[in-house]
Amino acid sequence: MTSKGAVSIRAVVKRHGATTVLHGVDLDIAAGEFFVLLGPSGSGKTTTLRILAGLEAVNAGQVVLDGEDVTHREPGERDVAMVFQSYALYPHMTVAQNIGFPLKMIGQSAAAIGQAVREAAQRVSIAHLLERRPGQLSGGQQQRVALARAIVRQPRLFLLDEPLSNLDAKLRLETRVELKRLQRALGVTTVYVTHDQEEAMTLADRVAVFMDGRIVQVAPPREIFGRPAHVSVAGFIGTPAMNLIPARWQGSSVRLGDAPAVEIAASAPEPCDVTLGVRPADLRLAESGLPARVELIEELGDSRIVNLVSQGQALKMKCDDGAALGEGQAVHLQFAPGNAHLFDRQSGRRLN
Repeated sequence: MTSKGAVSIRAVVKRHGATTVLHGVDLDIAAGEFFVLLGPSGSGKTTTLRILAGLEAVNAGQVVLDGEDVTHREPGERDVAMVFQSYALYPHMTVAQNIGFPLKMIGQSAAAIGQAVREAAQRVSIAHLLERRPGQLSGGQQQRVALARAIVRQPRLFLLDEPLSNLDAKLRLETRVELKRLQRALGVTTVYVTHDQEEAMTLADRVAVFMDGRIVQVAPPREIFGRPAHVSVAGFIGTPAMNLIPARWQGSSVRLGDAPAVEIAASAPEPCDVTLGVRPADLRLAESGLPARVELIEELGDSRIVNLVSQGQALKMKCDDGAALGEGQAVHLQFAPGNAHLFDRQSGRRLN
């Protein structure tokens, strides 16, 4: 595993005119880590990546690579490679010329470039396409050319901005596996931007979740899913998203409107208004509990998503296809005490 490519972002602020895009972002990425910046459109993740690349200047703060302050260095002085969503290939060049272009720019010999191009092409399984031009390639092949061009220089930092978003669903899944394998083999620090949570969960060693120009949680994927630190993360991660219900927490139980109190695996220091989060897969049918009515059933083959209404609140439950349910049916719902997520109603922060 490489020892280069450690990243530190310190209190970075970015403004576009009167709009603040990043509000003092702090981030540490270990050398060799596959790190994902995840968040909805406009949350600041791509701006952060462009600041790392040197394509955008900061208004305040510091960018440190391997202990060196590179905040005001040009992109070419940072030893980073970036793969864009559009791939940005030169249409008049062959695949080999596209891949070798970064080495040509730094004056390497034709023999050295040829050898490096062949090796990079083999790594991403496009050695047979070297004489073609980008216009003769499929989207997936163009994406591999962009990856080969990025790895040919053996940079200390590999930056990817939604690189799979132009691929169809099947090819995206296949390329995702290859990308993870490639990163492991190269051992290069990789920072990857996506709004696709499934992509983030499957690729990342750790994830930083961005919301409105701030990082609200940094953790391994399993922790992001299992213990979201903020109600915004809880509502963003998971398919379908977590059910978020206004409730009153008192003692070791929560009360949801007029429904009977529900025991949970935590105690409130004092009574307070909370948002109760329950994942759709953690809800189950019961003889008693939260009363609800089935509105709509979505069939998924091996399971189904049941859309319900309880006390005017829309809920979703994920269950296997064996449950005998019909639209309009009255049911009761329960969940295990340990599956409750509680968030402060005002700040949105996790309480339990």
